[in-house]
Amino acid sequence: MSSATTSTGTAPSRGKRTAVYSPLYKQIKRLLLESLRRTEWKPGAAIPSELELASRFRVSQGTVRKAIDELAAENLLVRRQGKGTYVATHHEPRAQYRFLRLRADDGVQAPAQSRFVECRRLRASADIATRLGLKSGAAVVFVRRLLQFGAAPVVLDEIWLPGRMFRGLSFDRLAAYAGPLYGLFETEFGVPMIRADERLRAVGADARSAELLGVAPGSPLLLVERVSYTYGDRPVEVRRGLCVTREHYYHNMLA
Repeated sequence: MSSATTSTGTAPSRGKRTAVYSPLYKQIKRLLLESLRRTEWKPGAAIPSELELASRFRVSQGTVRKAIDELAAENLLVRRQGKGTYVATHHEPRAQYRFLRLRADDGVQAPAQSRFVECRRLRASADIATRLGLKSGAAVVFVRRLLQFGAAPVVLDEIWLPGRMFRGLSFDRLAAYAGPLYGLFETEFGVPMIRADERLRAVGADARSAELLGVAPGSPLLLVERVSYTYGDRPVEVRRGLCVTREHYYHNMLA
């Protein structure tokens, strides 16, 4: 690969579109992303060394390093001192709670336990279909689960997944799985969740949610609405989480 072309500084002719150039390391980053999307290197696997990648793409090692640095900052790759660089996986302890922003008031975070309430296939509503980039009425898998910290239920999740991508997902399969939910999606369905967009608002508990969360109807809850994406900015999950915040708070660090 040759280096990126730079502008000559000549004023463009009126009415003509000008090419948009990107730094060379950005081009390498896109090529690495494409390899990740194609699962050339699977989650948890090591990628080639910077020297090997530099030779492959015919660029300097520094250019490759800069591309990898950005992917690591985006939690798509993980650097391990003295061992190399690996594809991020939701099975790593440090990544299991990456998308879970609730923190205990006392600072002691108990391990989260999932208890699944239901899993069934249904037709997507217009709203869910739009968020998932599907046609209205397309098949989706609906999952409802409780997330517990210790003995107390803290989060009630309602999750919608594209039916075609999650064929075979069933209540029994979920109930028999002991690891992180995103780890299951990644390993058994080949769908890694790499980023999410969230919206928060305060709501009152309806009768069904109150019963499952062990609170009184009308109790204040934090609603976290999430759309999760995989490679190519493809939406693959809509999630509606109702959170009890009596002993927990939503934590986000702004840089």
